[in-house]
Amino acid sequence: MPNVSPSGPPMAASPLTHAVLEIDEYASGLGWDQPARLFALVDTAHLRSHEPGLAAQLGLDADEAAAPLTPIEQDEIPAGTPLDEFLATIAWPDAVAGCALTVERQMLPPSAESSVPAGLDDKALTKWVSSHPDRQEVRMTVGVLRDGTRESALRLREKDSSKEVLTGSALVPGLAEALAATFEA
Repeated sequence: MPNVSPSGPPMAASPLTHAVLEIDEYASGLGWDQPARLFALVDTAHLRSHEPGLAAQLGLDADEAAAPLTPIEQDEIPAGTPLDEFLATIAWPDAVAGCALTVERQMLPPSAESSVPAGLDDKALTKWVSSHPDRQEVRMTVGVLRDGTRESALRLREKDSSKEVLTGSALVPGLAEALAATFEA
C-alpha cells in the first residue's frame, strides 16, 4: 500500500509511480463508468524550458516542487475502437518520455477461471463475466517509459480509496506491453 500525503496524492518511490498514482487520483475524481484515457508523460523540467506557455497553462511555471513527470491527457479514444487496435496507431514524438492509460474492466478471481464455459467469443465472455457473482470492477492505470520501466495502479470499485490502491510493475503485463509498443519504431 502506498504512503499517503496529507495534502495530496499518495507519495511514491519513483517518478513513474508518482505519475501513475497522480493519474489514478485524477480518474478517481471523475468517478466510475468512464471511458479509457490516454496520457503522454513528459519531463517536467524539459516542458518548462521548451514549452513555457504550456507549462504555465498547466500550473508548472513556478512550482519548483512539481513532480519530475507531467501527465498530459490526450484526445479521447474513439468510441467503438478496440483498445489494442487504437494503441497500434500511436506514435509519440521524442519529447514524450512515456505514456499511461487508465481503463476500467471487470475481473474474476483466479478461482472462477475453471468455471468459464468453453467456446465463448469475446462478446459472450464479457457478458458471462458481467453476470458472475464474484466479479470485481477495477480501474487499471498503467504507465511505461521509453526505457522500458513500467508501473501500474489498481483500484477496486468496492474499495474506492487512495489508501487501497495496489501498485506494482507487473500487475497488468499485457497492457504494459501494448503501451511499450507505442514507442517502437
